[in-house]
Amino acid sequence: MASSNSRHSRSCNHGHATGSHNDKRSCFMKWLCKFFKGRSIGESNGRRRTVTGDEDMLWHGPIRSMDDQSKAENEELDRAIALSLAEDAKNSKGARETLPNLNEQNGQGNIDEDLPKATRESLSMPPNNPYAPYNPYAPVQFLPRGYRVCGGCHCEIGYGHYLSCMGTFWHPQCFRCYACGHPIRETEFTLLGTDPYHKSCYKELHHPKCDVCHQFIPTNRSGLIEYRAHPFWGQKYCPSHEHDDTPRCCSCERMESRSLRYISLGDGRSLCLECLDSAVMDTGDCQPLYHSIRDYYEGMNMKLDQQIPMLLVERQALNEAMEGEKDGHHHMPETRGLCLSEEQTVSSIFKKPKIGANRILDMRTHPQKLIRKCEVTAILVLYGLPRLLTGSILAHELMHGWLRLKGYRNLSPEVEEGICQVLSYMWLESEVMPGSRSMPSSSTYASSSSSSSGPSLKKAGKSDIEKKLGEFFMHQIANDTSSAYGEGFRAANAAVNKYGLRSTLDHIRITGHFPV
Repeated sequence: MASSNSRHSRSCNHGHATGSHNDKRSCFMKWLCKFFKGRSIGESNGRRRTVTGDEDMLWHGPIRSMDDQSKAENEELDRAIALSLAEDAKNSKGARETLPNLNEQNGQGNIDEDLPKATRESLSMPPNNPYAPYNPYAPVQFLPRGYRVCGGCHCEIGYGHYLSCMGTFWHPQCFRCYACGHPIRETEFTLLGTDPYHKSCYKELHHPKCDVCHQFIPTNRSGLIEYRAHPFWGQKYCPSHEHDDTPRCCSCERMESRSLRYISLGDGRSLCLECLDSAVMDTGDCQPLYHSIRDYYEGMNMKLDQQIPMLLVERQALNEAMEGEKDGHHHMPETRGLCLSEEQTVSSIFKKPKIGANRILDMRTHPQKLIRKCEVTAILVLYGLPRLLTGSILAHELMHGWLRLKGYRNLSPEVEEGICQVLSYMWLESEVMPGSRSMPSSSTYASSSSSSSGPSLKKAGKSDIEKKLGEFFMHQIANDTSSAYGEGFRAANAAVNKYGLRSTLDHIRITGHFPV
């Protein structure tokens, strides 16, 4: 689950937009008028208390008559307001200014001159926090027009709440998720490039899901998303499915999805529905394919002079035949074909089984005694595999038979298995990509013994799914990690590409090795 864009979690700052300059000034002046008319002065032992904003300021003076007292109160009130406003201006600017001392007797402080100046400064002084809610007791803030413009609708933000995110301001209804289009009201969101997402929306879109259980792939102990992926199909799945007995297709190796059941072949193998579509299920069904591959050999001047029996068998019968074979190399851990040289009795599949309830039903087998008439007794192939995989196994085993019939003796496993894998790869290549290497395709030949083409032969046109399967089987051969089948194929394939198949076979006959 990459992207050249980085993903971040961000936070939004919430604020409240204040009114215009005139509204603030009008509100403040109304408060001043109300304050002037009010009686907020009490008497206590000859002292008068004046309440101005956040501080209580005391001013000493003699008790006078009511007329003198009223006049004195107005003067005292003016001085108190011037002192308070000047003090606020000093705190906002952070300047170290000294206001006139009301108790000074030397006349150095001129309150009448300082009052207008302090009032003007208090009205135009910006507060410490430009996003603080409006407070009538705090200095009024004035911002230029267009200072807060919404990043969504590009309109100026006036009254009401707003957000400060991603270096700009937003109306709450304009800050929306890029995926679902709904407003983001959470305090945290996910940013992909310049696009904001709800955290849940981002996870739904970009967090990888398991192709088996269809759940979000969990993180490991380090907090990282860890999953397995098939090297060819790209199927992603949780690491736990490698150990929880999740079925895997015996042909294409893809794991069974929880939403789609595989077919059980009854011998520990499972087959996906795509592979089942072209699967070869009995010996009679496989005969047209077998003869077409023999024709493919003949088209390369590699005719097999002997008629080698071919049987489609169950897994158990193939394993028993392997145990009775003295010579020969077997591809472990799974052998799907065998070229026999010994006389044996083998149980072959006589009739195509039925499929029901996700399993094979009514399997019929027939014991057949194999008598050795030449260097090769028979070719055995595992049943239930797709046509192209069955054909690649037949091409491999027929090459073993051709080498024995032509007198190639005492070859090392790397040489014999390597050149047999090359013939298997070449046949698949001719089926999937006709015309490559200038080799004939078995689909262009009509075998004399296959006048009635069976449904599994499917010579006329291959589906995209079948072609993809053929490419996968070629991928398996090219990337095999074993010494005989993997390293042997790569050495043989390099020699054939450089010198040609016929020259490579002649060199093997003489030296027992591939030409360099």
